[in-house]
Amino acid sequence: MAILVTGGAGYIGSHTCVELLNAGYEVIIIDNLYNSNIESVNRIREITKKDIKFYPTDLIDRDYLESVFLENKIEAVIHFAGYKAVGESVKLPLDYYHNNVTGTINLCRIMQKYNVKKMVFSSSATVYDVYERGAICEDFPLKAYNPYGRTKLMIEEILRDLYVSDDSWSISLLRYFNPVGAHSSGLIGEDPQGIPNNLLPYISNVAIGKLPELQVFGNDYPTLDGTGVRDYIHVVDLALGHLKAIEKVLSTIGVNAYNLGTGNGYSVLEMIHIFEKVSGKNIAYKIVNRRPGDLAICYADPTKAKAELNWAAIRGIEEMCKDAWQWQLKNPHGYRTLESPKK
Repeated sequence: MAILVTGGAGYIGSHTCVELLNAGYEVIIIDNLYNSNIESVNRIREITKKDIKFYPTDLIDRDYLESVFLENKIEAVIHFAGYKAVGESVKLPLDYYHNNVTGTINLCRIMQKYNVKKMVFSSSATVYDVYERGAICEDFPLKAYNPYGRTKLMIEEILRDLYVSDDSWSISLLRYFNPVGAHSSGLIGEDPQGIPNNLLPYISNVAIGKLPELQVFGNDYPTLDGTGVRDYIHVVDLALGHLKAIEKVLSTIGVNAYNLGTGNGYSVLEMIHIFEKVSGKNIAYKIVNRRPGDLAICYADPTKAKAELNWAAIRGIEEMCKDAWQWQLKNPHGYRTLESPKK
C-alpha cells in the first residue's frame, strides 16, 4: 500500500517515513528541498534498509505532480509540504499563501481526479485563538495571528469544505505543539537553516558552540520560574501519531482534528536545565524582553487522540533532549557536512 508523503524529506516528514516503512507501507516522497536536504532521504533508506521513491518537485508544478499519481498506485497522502517560518511569512505573505494554499488546492484536485480521497494534513497549534490558560482542546475557537498560521487555518477550512462537497473523503487534521528530539540512531533530526526559530535546536547550537548564548524572551510570566511554558513532544512520538492517523483515514470517512502533544508543559528554564543535565554542557542565556503575542502557558489536551487514534506520547523530556543532543553531536552542521564539532 503506497503512501505519498509531501515534504517527506523534512524534519517531521523524514521521521514519519521511517515509521511508515517500518510498518510495511510503501513510501513515495515529494519534496522540493526548500527546507530540507536530499541526504535525509538517503538516511531514511539507511535506517530502514528499504527503498523509497523520491520526486524532486513541489505542489505548484501541477503537471509533474500529476505524473506522480500516474506512475504510482497511491492509497493515501500525508501532507507536510509547506513554508513554515512565522517571521518569514510576515515578510513574504504572498509567497506563503501561494505555496501553501495553492499547492494544497493543486494536490486536492489531483487526488480527486485519481480518486485518492484519504489525507492526513500536517496542521499546527497556531490555528488556535490566543489563550492565557493551560490545556488546549480541539473544540477551542480558531484564529491565526500571522500568515503562516492563516495558511494552516485556511487549508483546514478548505479540507472541511471539500468533505461537505463530497462525503467520501477521509481527512485527519493533526495539530502539532512543539516537536523536538531526533531518531535514536542520530542519523536524522532537525536541521534548521541559519539561526533556529525553535528553542531546542537553539539550545543545541549553544551547547556545541555554534551560537554564544540563548535569548530567553521574558521572565515575568505568571509561571513557576517566570518563563513561558510549552508542550514539547518527541518527533518519533509525533511520527507514530501520523501512523495511527493513516490507519484512521484508511478505515473511516469524515474530517477530524487531533492535538498531538504530551499534555505536559515545561518552562524555558526547565528545558535549559534538563538539556544541561543530559549533555554535560553549560547553556549560557540572557533574559530579554517578551515577544509580542507570546503566551505564558500553552500545552495540549491529547485526550481525543488517545480515545480515537489509540495514540499517546510515551517519550519523556530527558529522552527528547538526549536524542536532540546526539543528533547535534553526530551532525554539527546538519546534513551539509560530516565535519566533527570543535573540541
